[in-house]
Formats: sequence, structure tokens, C-alpha cells
Amino acid sequence: MDTAGWFEIVDRKKELIIAGGFNISPNEIEDVLSGIPEVAEVAVIGVPDAYRGETVKAFLVLRPGESLTVDEVRAYCSERLSAYKVPKIIEFRTESLPKIGIGKVLRRALRDEEKAKAERQAAGERDAAGS
Repeated sequence: MDTAGWFEIVDRKKELIIAGGFNISPNEIEDVLSGIPEVAEVAVIGVPDAYRGETVKAFLVLRPGESLTVDEVRAYCSERLSAYKVPKIIEFRTESLPKIGIGKVLRRALRDEEKAKAERQAAGERDAAGS
């Protein structure tokens, strides 16, 4: 809220990550991660977490010829974000992130990928338990 009492909408409510009772804007984290010189593309989503409700997951595509480690990304974020906003899961991708026609990253597609992964994992665990 500004001094005049107005609120500024900075993200879509459905994209808000709720982790351990904290409301986290993926855009804020993406802005920080975009400041890493080696990063070409970034997207942040919330993924299910049994303890926290959701946890922050970041997808990074690096610029050609660049390298970066998970620890380096976390250290960079830790200097610029509150601890609860630092991505707990970081996935490096070699291919471009899914986008809509205007070039905006399609977070929904990434959430769908994560959901499908979780379902496959759960099915595998059920199969293993039934053996």
C-alpha cells in the first residue's frame, strides 16, 4: 500500500506462492535471478510441499558457454531476498522455457510438468509397494 492508501497489483493471485504461511511473488524472485549475468531465461513457480504447502522452484536457462551451480544461485539470492523467498529447488535447463506468442514464460506449462512428474512418481511408488 502506498502513502495514499492505494494497493499495487504486482502479480496474479493464482501465481502467488504460499510457502509456510508466507505469500511470495514469483516475479520478485525472477527479477533477482534475471540479474545473474549467466542467466538467459528464468521462471519461478510454487511446487507442492508436504510441510510448507508449497515451496519455491526456479527454472534457469544459462547463456551459451556459461556455467553456474545451485550453490552460487542460492548465495546470490540469499544476498538479495528474504530466506523464505530463496528457491529451495533449482533446475537448470538446456532448452528454452515454454512461452506464449509474445515471449512471456508460460508458468502454467511448468506447473503442469511438475504435476505430471509427481503423478508418475506416486504411481511408481504404488507399483513398488504392490510388488
